[in-house]
Amino acid sequence: MRNLLFTALLAALPATASAQLAGEPFIHDPSTIIESNGRYYTWGTGPGSLVSDDGWTWKQGAKRPGGGLAPDVIQIGDRYYLAYAASGGGLNGGHAGKINIAWSKSLDPKSPDHKWHEVGTVASSTGLENNDAIDPAFLLADGRLWLSYGTYFGTIRIVELDPKTGQRLAGNQPVDIAIDMEATALLHRNGWYYLLGTHGTCCDGPNSSYNIRVGRSRSPTGPYVDHVGIPLLKGGGKLVIAGRGRQYGPGHFGLIDVGQEIQKFSMHYESDLDRSGRSILSIAPLLWQDDWPVAGENLRAGTYEIQSERSGGALQLTTDFIRMPFDVRRSFMGPPDGKVAPIANQSFAEGSVGWPTGTIDVDLGDYMIRAHQQWAITPVVEAGGVMGTPYYKIVIAGTDRALTATRDDTVKAAPAYSGAAEQLWRIDQLIDGTYRISPKSSEKRRVPLALSAIGASTPVLQPYNGSTNFRWRFMTP
Repeated sequence: MRNLLFTALLAALPATASAQLAGEPFIHDPSTIIESNGRYYTWGTGPGSLVSDDGWTWKQGAKRPGGGLAPDVIQIGDRYYLAYAASGGGLNGGHAGKINIAWSKSLDPKSPDHKWHEVGTVASSTGLENNDAIDPAFLLADGRLWLSYGTYFGTIRIVELDPKTGQRLAGNQPVDIAIDMEATALLHRNGWYYLLGTHGTCCDGPNSSYNIRVGRSRSPTGPYVDHVGIPLLKGGGKLVIAGRGRQYGPGHFGLIDVGQEIQKFSMHYESDLDRSGRSILSIAPLLWQDDWPVAGENLRAGTYEIQSERSGGALQLTTDFIRMPFDVRRSFMGPPDGKVAPIANQSFAEGSVGWPTGTIDVDLGDYMIRAHQQWAITPVVEAGGVMGTPYYKIVIAGTDRALTATRDDTVKAAPAYSGAAEQLWRIDQLIDGTYRISPKSSEKRRVPLALSAIGASTPVLQPYNGSTNFRWRFMTP
C-alpha cells in the first residue's frame, strides 16, 4: 500500500518534510526566530541574517551590528534586544570574550524604527579564567531577564539583566551553572527553569557530533540536573535531539511558541548532505513528556490510519463494508493440530467494489485495515509551508481521491486532487505528541479551523479549542 518510489524520491529532495525549509536556509549558530512587522528573522555567526514571510521559505537578510559569534534576540515591550559575542571563542587565538547588547524598535531594515542602539558590554572573560564569554541566550521569566553564556572552554554562566534597559543589574555576579556544553538556551515552564546546551563537536561538517541536551532547576541560577539526577556542573544532560537521516550535528536551540499547544524549536544542522554538506537552519516540533522537552518530527510521507484520539475511530470513506471470505472452521472451531496458512489482506480491488465515482462522504469507524481507511500522505513541495511545517495532500492510497474541506465546514473525499487550498493540509504536532490537522483554505479566517471528531463517528471542521476532539494520531498499517 505504500508508495515506496515516491517516498524515495522525496528523501532525495532538499525541501521535503525531513530536510525542511525552502529557499536559502544557510546559517550557522542561529538566534531564536522572532517576528517583526509580519516577517520572521534569525541571525547567525557573522553579520548576516535570514528572513522569511512564512517560516518555511528563507532568504538572506539584512546585516546586524557588531558581527561576531552566535547572537540571540528577544522582544521586550517595543524593543528588540540583540546580544552578540564581539570577541572570544578562540578568535585571534584567545578566549578573552565580550558580550554586547544593542536594541532596535524594528527588525525590518525598511522601517523608520529600524535603528540599532548600543547598550554596552554585559559579560566578559579575560582569556585566563575558566570561561569564554560567547554564545549568549536570553530568558524573560516572571518579569526578570537572564542571560546565559559560555562554551566548552570552561563553564556556562548566567547573569541577570535589567529588562528595561538591557544592561546588567548593578552588583550582579555571574554564576556557574554547567560544563561540557555551549550554545545554551533557557526555558521556563511549570515552575521549572531549563538549560539546554549543545554537547559534542562542531564545525566539522558531517564529522560533527553536535547534539542538544537539557537539565532543569527550580531556580534560574541552578543547580541544574538531568533526568537521572546528574548535575550539569558534572557534565550531565538529557538528550533532546541528535543527528538523524542526512542531517548531522544539531545545535543552537531556539524556542518558537506558535500557540494553541504547538511549540517548535529552531536549530542548525552542522551538515545537510542533501545541500552539499552545508550548515542549515531547521525547525522541528517540540514535545513535553513528564515535564521534559523532547524533539518531535514532522509527519513523513507514507500511508497511515488517521486515528481520532477522542474515540479511537479511523477516518474513512463512507462506503459499504466489503466482507473478506472466511471459513469459521479455520478459526476457533479448527482442530489444534489442523494446518494453518496465511490469509492475504483484502486487496484494494476487492475493497473498492461499488465505490461511487464522484465525491464521497467521510466519517469515522472501527479500523479494519481496509482500503477505504488507508490514507497516503505526502508533503506538497511546491505549496510551501508555515513555520517549519509543510502543506500536505491526503488521498486514499492507490487513488487520487483527496480529503477536501467543504464550504459548510465538513470534510469529503473529492474524486481527484487539484492542489487547491481546500485540499492542502497543515499537520502540526502538538506538545503531547498528537497532531492537529488544519485546511489551508481556512487560514485567512478570523478564527482558523481544524479537524474535529464529534462523537464517535462524525468529523467536522471547527475552531480549535484544545480539546481531545482535535487530536489525531497517524498509525502505520
